[in-house]
Amino acid sequence: MATTDERVIEEVLSMPADIRLYLIEKLLMSLNLPIDEEIDRLWAEEAERRISQLEEDKMKLVSGEEVFAKIRAKYGK
Repeated sequence: MATTDERVIEEVLSMPADIRLYLIEKLLMSLNLPIDEEIDRLWAEEAERRISQLEEDKMKLVSGEEVFAKIRAKYGK
């Protein structure tokens, strides 16, 4: 028998993506984390810059597998 937590998670995962994103935003806000609007603005600008570089083929994507393989090779794990 599924616990209440498991049932809630299952229910949330069955929701449309836009509703899940809204829920994530609300949950993060409920944590009362410190907010720095300047940092948020700078990250948004960086994300837009990276998206533009990808769209203009000025940036090469690297798979997660490749990144972690390099880390394991470098640090021996």
